[in-house]
Amino acid sequence: MRSWPAGFLLLGLSACGGDSRPGATAHAPGVADPQVEVSMPLPPPRPSRAPAAPAGLVSTINRLSAGFTGKKGIAVRAVDDGWTVEVGGRQRLPQQSVSKLWVAITLLDLRDKGRARLDEPIVVRREDLTVFHQPIAMLVKGDGYHTTVGELLKRALTMSDNTANDRLLTFVGGPQAVRAMIAAKRLGDIRFGPGERLLQAKTAGLTWQPAFAAAGAFQAARNRLDPAARKAALDAYVSDPPDGAAPIAIADALARLARGELLSETSTRILIDTMEASRTGHARLRAAVPSGWTIAHKTGTGQDLGRRNAGFNDVGLLTAPDGRRFAIAVMIGDTTEDIRKRQLLIQNVAAAVADAAGPPRGPVAVAN
Repeated sequence: MRSWPAGFLLLGLSACGGDSRPGATAHAPGVADPQVEVSMPLPPPRPSRAPAAPAGLVSTINRLSAGFTGKKGIAVRAVDDGWTVEVGGRQRLPQQSVSKLWVAITLLDLRDKGRARLDEPIVVRREDLTVFHQPIAMLVKGDGYHTTVGELLKRALTMSDNTANDRLLTFVGGPQAVRAMIAAKRLGDIRFGPGERLLQAKTAGLTWQPAFAAAGAFQAARNRLDPAARKAALDAYVSDPPDGAAPIAIADALARLARGELLSETSTRILIDTMEASRTGHARLRAAVPSGWTIAHKTGTGQDLGRRNAGFNDVGLLTAPDGRRFAIAVMIGDTTEDIRKRQLLIQNVAAAVADAAGPPRGPVAVAN
């Protein structure tokens, strides 16, 4: 018997069983030429695990986490190299406005399927108003504010406008549609809550009423509550946040977004460009991004009770001048640290990633 070289396959034809026969014009199969050899190149074996994260970065992230009092999680994923650093990154922490990302991805996924257009007209009416930060409320007069789906997306992500986001939420099909997208795309341990009004009311210990949408009304009702009732409600929220997510799941989702695995190329570009234009969180991740780097991010801020805060976050994609990308999620779920220390934790994580990346690498040679 002839010994065939490794990596080669002998091709032959064998007779087929059954009653059917070739027609008159058919050719009878010939005998395979035993000298014909077809090379079947084998792909190089994939590494069994991602490369190790920079040791200095691991040490720094551990030190930053240990030096901050409160419930927190940090996750960093190198989009292109594949390594991950995380401390407390597998616990569910309140997302707050970080969850606007999942509404945006649901909308753009519908766009990719031909079921939504960004230039589609949409109206925001008085009954759509929510709570807290909603600059669009100033534009809602008479029969409502007439705008487009794309403009609401821009306001939701760049200004973190709660009403713009909740109006988009109803447009895409409500919380259930967002949860279905998260499940379909296998984004991992990410929850999506009931919408801004119900989430914030329950967190405060209130039951939502339309009157709360008026300026200052929600805060006034919250201030009238028994402090013990407010504490109990906040404790319940922090222990099992309906909008909770694991920082590692968010970092992974951002990495997959950057690689084009969640949306079409055009929709991916729309989302990242919009996140790059964000006007919120200037003292968080953005404050530590070195010159020449870019950042596309989304902040989230929860309610306060005295010195206590439940939800102070920033998540995003940092891109080095040479194109290397890093997905970062820094989430503070419950702390009495002051706002400056919260900001510094987030800034220091971004600075540590940039330091670990080192100077820009040289251009990659491309074969002609």
